[in-house]
Amino acid sequence: MKKIPFIDKAKAEEIAKTFPTPFYLYDEKGIRENAAKVKEAFSWNKGFREYFAVKATPNPFILKIFKDFGFGCDCSSMAELKLAKAAGFSGDGIMFSSNETPACEYEYASKIGAIINFDDITHIDFFEKNVGKIPETICCRFNPGGYFSIANSIMDNPGESKYGMTRKQMTEAFRILKGKGCKKFGIHAFLASNTVTEEYYPTLAGQLFELASELQNETGVLIDFINLSGGVGIDYTPEQKSNDIMKIGQGVKEQYEKILVPAGLKDVKIFAEMGRFMMGPYGALITRAVHEKHIYREYIGVDACAANLMRPAMYGSYHHVTVLGKEDVPADHKYDVVGSLCENNDKFAIERMLPRIDIGDLLFIHDTGAHGFAMGYNYNGRLRSSEILLKEDGSYELIRRAETLSDYFATFDCFDEYKELFEE
Repeated sequence: MKKIPFIDKAKAEEIAKTFPTPFYLYDEKGIRENAAKVKEAFSWNKGFREYFAVKATPNPFILKIFKDFGFGCDCSSMAELKLAKAAGFSGDGIMFSSNETPACEYEYASKIGAIINFDDITHIDFFEKNVGKIPETICCRFNPGGYFSIANSIMDNPGESKYGMTRKQMTEAFRILKGKGCKKFGIHAFLASNTVTEEYYPTLAGQLFELASELQNETGVLIDFINLSGGVGIDYTPEQKSNDIMKIGQGVKEQYEKILVPAGLKDVKIFAEMGRFMMGPYGALITRAVHEKHIYREYIGVDACAANLMRPAMYGSYHHVTVLGKEDVPADHKYDVVGSLCENNDKFAIERMLPRIDIGDLLFIHDTGAHGFAMGYNYNGRLRSSEILLKEDGSYELIRRAETLSDYFATFDCFDEYKELFEE
């Protein structure tokens, strides 16, 4: 399937006149349409809530869009908790799923009433000693170990994951927590990442629903919710088939009616913590071709780099590239599209067939709405870009300014001998 940018060259050039490249651009119309589909897909469950994974796109303007749909925030750090609170989320609208958690973060999460998801059984005692009484609503993260597979395909290896509790520890943790006055319990698990199959959530749901039934029988606790976490992926390559969230929701419903309803758990709420599926396709990194190089390969140098988008350098991830204004021009040139870092893995595309790229052309790097800007860094003194929201009416809004050198040097501002760093 052909990947089509959500903006044309004329609009991108218009934005670039005000906000120089590189910049991240998010499609509000696409975000809202997708959020509505997710809500519809799980509308059969009256307690359903999507907790958007803040780590994917940590921007309060984006969070507020999801708040319009009654969604919550999945947070894993102090910064994410504070972002969620600043965007208007509070109480059970925030899920705090963290690991190796500092006491101060547990304390703050408890203070704002977030649902706390314990990653390890030892955190129960840690919480009590460092924070105080455990909340009446609590969640525990499950790790079944071994391999997680669908049919004959191994999706991931939970046995090597640092997250979650063993099956035996789940029973023990629920019994301990019940004895400490907890009233409502949740189960959480994340067993595979970026799955492009409609079977992942239903398969995971079936396992967690069975677990819920067993834990209720073993411990007598009230299972209030089951959190399927994230893992629903997107079609990064044109050859991949995108997930159908309606089929996924129906598949989870079938497992719910097959397992939970007969077990007397017909009121259990279903939660999700999708980040990539909610935002990935609705963000793009817009960058401009600034150099070309002809040696053993043909190189196009752009003004973005891996400090703006780490995934290709870190994981070898594929991100489709469209040369704006040349969507219908034959892809008859082979390029490495590269950034300026002093690292040879700073490449957005390797030996990619693209239309002829001229200096000044704008490149639209697809599917960067999740884990794009969020994973940015400052190696080589490169600065994080701005973030722009393309509104439904075609207007656009700055939702994060680009970093400046003053931002980069800000942590030296307490040293008088380095005042010159802040001079223009």
